[in-house]
Amino acid sequence: MNFEQTLQILPQQLVFGFALGSVYGLIALGYTMVYGILFMINFAHGEVFMIGAYLGWGVLTWLLSLKLSFLHPIWVLPLLLGIAMLGSAFVGVTLEFLAYRPLYKRGASRLAPLISAIGASIFLQNAVMLTQGARMKVYSSRLLFPPSWRIQVGGVNISAIVIVITLVSLGIMIGLYYLVHRTTLGRAMRAVAEDREMASSMGIPINRIISLTFLIGSALGGAAGVLIGIYYTQIDFFMGYSAGLKAFTAAVLGGIGNIQGAMIGGLTLGIIESLGVTFLNPAYRDVVTFVVLILTLIFKPTGLLGETLAEWKKI
Repeated sequence: MNFEQTLQILPQQLVFGFALGSVYGLIALGYTMVYGILFMINFAHGEVFMIGAYLGWGVLTWLLSLKLSFLHPIWVLPLLLGIAMLGSAFVGVTLEFLAYRPLYKRGASRLAPLISAIGASIFLQNAVMLTQGARMKVYSSRLLFPPSWRIQVGGVNISAIVIVITLVSLGIMIGLYYLVHRTTLGRAMRAVAEDREMASSMGIPINRIISLTFLIGSALGGAAGVLIGIYYTQIDFFMGYSAGLKAFTAAVLGGIGNIQGAMIGGLTLGIIESLGVTFLNPAYRDVVTFVVLILTLIFKPTGLLGETLAEWKKI
């Protein structure tokens, strides 16, 4: 591909990168919310995202098997998202209750929850593989969003799937921002993140707030799983590893523990990755993510917007 051809497809790639980055931001929010409260990286979050993708695929496959004549994304997509978010939220809360709470209640070191998260990740991967098989599952996205559903904006051809993914992701992120900064629950979450002991003495139910944090973060991951499944049309039991790594990179890039940073980090990473595969071989897509992570840790370890952590957590 010569330079002129590259310039021609560059606007198209930027649109794709923005849409993909908005989904990365959704997954990254799950990492950054848990880190902000418990100061731990929930490495099983990628598998929660994967389970959300499988739940959405299962519901869509069931609807198609009914051979309904009135399938339309205006009601099918909310149904897929709702069930995936509910199922993923249940998995996330169960993980917190069984794998993490016994450790942090006993005052375990930071390494113990990390090891538990890795174990939970491996367990969920293998559980899905054994129950659903190792072969890829296919989202029938074309039946919901026909290829003819697209618009031209400034010479850029944008499909309906890209528009829907972007709008849904940005809408959920804006809703979360409002929840955290404008509601009583959000104030309680920020209080627990700032000082858990003081928040408890003020009557805030710490365990309930932590569970709700896992519930919300996992629900966002489940929604991202459905959107990624619709976008790429193929899912497998190992998809959570790659997506989780990219979302973690997005969280670090934006500033771990910083909700706005996770959003901006996801969008930035999506655009960087899209530009990377434009100028490089697409096989190096994951290499771009590793390079971004390494450079961020070297030159800007606090991220673009900085960490949002209490001083005692930085010790």
